[in-house]
Amino acid sequence: MTTFDNREKAFEAGFAHKEEMEFKAQARRNRLIGLWAGEKLGLTDLALEEYAAAVQRADLREKGDDDVLEKIVADFAEKGVDILPSAVRAQMDTALAEVRAELAGDGLPFPGVGWR
Repeated sequence: MTTFDNREKAFEAGFAHKEEMEFKAQARRNRLIGLWAGEKLGLTDLALEEYAAAVQRADLREKGDDDVLEKIVADFAEKGVDILPSAVRAQMDTALAEVRAELAGDGLPFPGVGWR
């Protein structure tokens, strides 16, 4: 195998690893944002966990984050929770940054139900 082949394989492996880590970060972010939103909706215990799972599943509907945002905003509107979509987006961005840092080994703990 040539040096070029070795570099190509290393690049492909690195790319695959980066994509896998981003997928994991998105999934964890969705769980966290689901827990956050569920708490705002007044959910506890099993209902809170089920809601977080529903938010994670919502991300599978279409590419990007809009499906998660739309679900949470619609659920807030249905239950009369007065939070702007921009505030939900800000929470999503903050959670994703924290999860990415945690996955990169920056020492941030994975927050639980009491996250923000």
